[in-house]
Amino acid sequence: MHPAFSVLIFTVTSGAGYGLLAWLGAGQLLGLTQAYTIGLQLSLGVMAMVLITIGLVSSTMHLASPKNAWRSFSRFRTSWLSREAVFAVLLYPIAALYAAAIFWQWSMIDVLAGLSMVFALIILFTTSMIYASLKTIRQWNTPMVPALFMAYALMSGGLLFVAVSGFSGVLNPQLLIVVMALVLITLALKMVYFFWQGKPTGATIQTATGFSQASVRLLDAGHSAPTFLNREFGYQVAADFLLRLRIVMTFAVFMLPLGLVYWVFADTGIVEILVVAWVIMMAGLLLERWLFFAEARHVVRLYQGDQRT
Repeated sequence: MHPAFSVLIFTVTSGAGYGLLAWLGAGQLLGLTQAYTIGLQLSLGVMAMVLITIGLVSSTMHLASPKNAWRSFSRFRTSWLSREAVFAVLLYPIAALYAAAIFWQWSMIDVLAGLSMVFALIILFTTSMIYASLKTIRQWNTPMVPALFMAYALMSGGLLFVAVSGFSGVLNPQLLIVVMALVLITLALKMVYFFWQGKPTGATIQTATGFSQASVRLLDAGHSAPTFLNREFGYQVAADFLLRLRIVMTFAVFMLPLGLVYWVFADTGIVEILVVAWVIMMAGLLLERWLFFAEARHVVRLYQGDQRT
């Protein structure tokens, strides 16, 4: 699949924003933000909504005709994209009320915090299901995709949460432990996904044609000029290059941030290191999302000469 940069930015930045908002809401419900000033809580909320907005705006740039983006709201009953769009818009007034509750310390602040957290998690799930619901792409059509999307968001949002909190003088060692645990859990999920992805299953040219007892090969392509299918579904990357990128991604998303967070937890307490860890993680997540698309194989590739998707 062709990795469109606008979609990479959308899924990574908005994911971090939803994750940060979920952490802020959970912190309110669990009493973790009681030691936070009103300014710090509002700053965290604004950062979350800025990241979300950057992601949503970038997603419209992937459309052939951005002026028709409003049509994404019209198929709520059948389309995960439509559900994502509807919930994403509904989150804004809820987040605005939550910010007002923080500022004026309304009694219903816990309700609004809970709603913000729940909506953030729902939107993450609907975003992931846009891809996981596609039976034509085996690498995406698995429950591992929603699990990883939500884990990435909570991991990146959590690291930003503790980094910003640390800059304001509220560095909670217990939260650092939670963030490190999330990194390890997400790494374990990714390793399971890699193992599953490498299993030789899925559609083949034999199953597509029904000739299961014979060797089938494509004699000629079904087109004489480049098409939309070639551009979007025929993305080619060398296997050894993908393997090297996987290794780089694993270090950037998991190993380096985990080591830096542990360094802050065990020794230095220098909160600037947490910011460095978050920047490295976000860069790694952009690479992970690029691999998510580049390694996907649509079944239509069988008609372009691929023997297995």
